[in-house]
Amino acid sequence: MAIIVFQHSNHGGAGRLGTTLRDHGYKLEYRRPDVHGTDPNRGVPPDLNNVHGVIILGGPQYVTDTEKTPWLAAECAFVKTAHEAGLPVIGICLGAQMIAQALGGSVDWKERPALGMLKLSLNVPGQTETIFNGISWEHPQFFSCSQEVKKLPAGATVLASAPSTANAAFKVGLRTYAFQFHPECDKPMLAALSADSCAVMEKAGTSQSDIDAQFDRDYDLYARSSDRLCVNIATYCLPFAARVR
Repeated sequence: MAIIVFQHSNHGGAGRLGTTLRDHGYKLEYRRPDVHGTDPNRGVPPDLNNVHGVIILGGPQYVTDTEKTPWLAAECAFVKTAHEAGLPVIGICLGAQMIAQALGGSVDWKERPALGMLKLSLNVPGQTETIFNGISWEHPQFFSCSQEVKKLPAGATVLASAPSTANAAFKVGLRTYAFQFHPECDKPMLAALSADSCAVMEKAGTSQSDIDAQFDRDYDLYARSSDRLCVNIATYCLPFAARVR
C-alpha cells in the first residue's frame, strides 16, 4: 500500500513534503509519467490497486497541452478516478492545475507569470480549514507559474489567494487539495526553480537578484509555514493504513 507521487522533472522532487511523509511512516512510490508514460511500473498506474493516496508535483509542462500529450491525459484521468474513489489527492503547482482540469475546471495562461515569494492570504474558509491549522493567515509562499486555474471544478472551495493568483489554494470534496504554490522546497530546490524560470523573469517583472533578496527576507517564515502544512497533510489528510508497518 503506497502513496503514488507523480514527479515531472529531474529536480522537481517532493522535498520537505516527501521527508515529512517518510518521517510519519508513509511509503511513497515515485512515478515519472513524463518519461515512462503509462508504463504500469514506472508511469501512470493502470488502476488504484494498492494505492492509498496521490500526490501530483510541479513541472515545466502546461496543462493546456493535455489533449496533445498522451501521458498528461492519462495522468489527469488517473487523478479523476482517485478523487472519485475518495482517495486523498494533493496537487502542487502543475498538480493543482491538473486537479482543476481533471475535475471539470479550466486552466489557461496568466496575464503575467507569478514568480517569487508572494503573500499568501487565507480567506475565511481557509482560516477555518484543518489543512491550514496552525499557519499564519498571511505568510510568504513561492510561486513559479505561467498558467493558472481560471475556472474551479464544480463544488470547489477557494481557501487562499495571492497577488495575481485568485485560486492559489482550493479544496474539492473531502480530501482533494490543490496548492498553486511550492511549499515542498528547501533552499536548493528554490534556487533550482528560480533558475529554471529565468526565461520569464522579465515578463514577471522581477530578476534573479530580486528573488534572491526575497529568499533572504522570507525563507525562515516560508519554511516554518510549509513545514506545518506538510505535517497537516500527513496527519489530517492521508490514511493511517498507508503507513509502513
